[in-house]
Amino acid sequence: MTQTTDAPADRGGAGGAGSGADATVERWLGEFDEALRAGDAERAAQLFDPEGYWRDFVAFTWNLKTLEGREEIREMLESQLAAVSPSAWRLDDPASASGDVTEAWVTFETAVGRGWAHLRLRDGKAWTLLTTMQELKGHEEKRRRTRDQGVEHVIRRGRTTWLEKKQERQETLGYTEQPYTVIIGGGQGGIGLAARLKRLGVPTIVIEKNERAGDSWRKRYKSLHLHDPVWYDHLPYIPFPDDWPVFPSKDKVGDWLEHYTAIMELDYWSGTQCLTADFDEESGTWRVEVDRRGEKVELRPTQLVFALGVSGYPNIPHVEGADSFTGEQWHSSEFTGEGDVEGKRAVVIGSNNSAHDICAALWDHGADVTMVQRSSTHIARSESLMSLALGPLYSEDALEAGVTTEKADMLFASWPYRLLPEVQIPVYEQMAEKDSEFYGRLREAGFELDFGEDGSGLFLKYLRRGSGYYIDVGASQLVIDGEVALARGQVTRIRADGVELDDGTILPADLIVYATGYGSMNQWLTDLVSQDVADRVGKVWGYGSDTTRDPGPWEGELRNMWKPTNVEQLWIHGGNLHQSRHYSKYLALQLKARMEGVPTPVYQVQQAHHPC
Repeated sequence: MTQTTDAPADRGGAGGAGSGADATVERWLGEFDEALRAGDAERAAQLFDPEGYWRDFVAFTWNLKTLEGREEIREMLESQLAAVSPSAWRLDDPASASGDVTEAWVTFETAVGRGWAHLRLRDGKAWTLLTTMQELKGHEEKRRRTRDQGVEHVIRRGRTTWLEKKQERQETLGYTEQPYTVIIGGGQGGIGLAARLKRLGVPTIVIEKNERAGDSWRKRYKSLHLHDPVWYDHLPYIPFPDDWPVFPSKDKVGDWLEHYTAIMELDYWSGTQCLTADFDEESGTWRVEVDRRGEKVELRPTQLVFALGVSGYPNIPHVEGADSFTGEQWHSSEFTGEGDVEGKRAVVIGSNNSAHDICAALWDHGADVTMVQRSSTHIARSESLMSLALGPLYSEDALEAGVTTEKADMLFASWPYRLLPEVQIPVYEQMAEKDSEFYGRLREAGFELDFGEDGSGLFLKYLRRGSGYYIDVGASQLVIDGEVALARGQVTRIRADGVELDDGTILPADLIVYATGYGSMNQWLTDLVSQDVADRVGKVWGYGSDTTRDPGPWEGELRNMWKPTNVEQLWIHGGNLHQSRHYSKYLALQLKARMEGVPTPVYQVQQAHHPC
């Protein structure tokens, strides 16, 4: 949800080598290439702005790493340059310029891979550089001209069909043949990563406790739709059809995930629950015990990926008197919108995305609904979010301007987290002005609003803490109109027939929904592996911004996501649909390289500052 300075100005006519922007970039690339070939890390670092940033995804660091300033860049190059051996830096598209900033798409190579980069020059020096590995040499995906033939055009006895080969694989993988990778969690993240690994020829089994792929969407409340627009949410390789609604329903998304799993021929074990996992030092593999529809199976993968979402278990606060409540109590994860709620008094504790959606669903079915707001919430109207924040990258307009999904993902990632707030703040200042009447009416209704601690809005809240916001798709109007009552304060006690707040207010209730979020992702590691492993991995998510729920020190990248952790051969994958799509590429390449024995010298695995 970030804008880009990628402006159409100064494309130099045909955009050839003689154009001003192109010449500026090519001159910088030439000097950069010379310095790298000479092994001169200091000279290469001097080509960056003193406050320049280099964000690398796997290509140089075998990590997801942001280097800030010349000193950090020089130290990384001194460590990695000899092994990386970069070369062939070339302008990939005509460069563009706006003011003192020139932007360009660049391709390059390393000793083992091919890369794609985005560069911003400011006054001739690199202000931001994003380098990404796109493929491993000699281990490319089979596609287009290199795709498999599919059949032998020779008639002989004993030929096996595609279906027979598939059935044989299903019977052997996980039993007589072990997968290289096991992914625990078969939601959108696990499915997207498995698709990339399949294309790379990495034997992988996905473990999913639900009966069908997509059930994690189907089992949510009936009114749920995507809150992000469809252009932002494609899966790898197969985009949603171009006639799909902008905001598909949960059941439509669930069906898409199920069909995608079949089309991509994933080895997907639904109805399977992971029981325990531990690392066997002697064999160098994991022991993963699963219950597959009543059958105990031990898998022995080399790499283990947890793809269980951004959060841990449902967070249900322990409130005095909860056991005495005579009505129904649910966590938001259990709420489906089913059942007779007409005329019932419903109290929803929470004021973020799920709380608003659930309040709207209960109101729609005739309940008398009260929302309890315990802390301030950022609200962004969906239309404004699309036009001001997402539209430049993820929209029909963006596609028509040549911003493909792949380019949008790169532009999204091209802003280091240190700079991202100053890029985002103007977007939300525009939003506050555009929707000032809307926000004023919300405040008049008693709703406590914020735009993030520094005014940087929704996406920074998501990166820092994964909560604290609502994308308004209509429920805010119910609050404004008083159709959903609003109470503010902390819940201190549950009575037999109501909820008591810290100011003494008692809210009569026949049912309570706890829209109180989820615990840490590390809970899965604690329960399935061990407390020691969870502590060694440390906090997951956030990047050390030293804001609410994201303690320092500064990390500069999301903790432990899509990159090596402090536990060898254990990885964490997840995020929203956009992140799962984009970052699965880099995690898949890291796993493929290890399977093939490609050297992967990791630069600076992050420290675990926050054990569980």
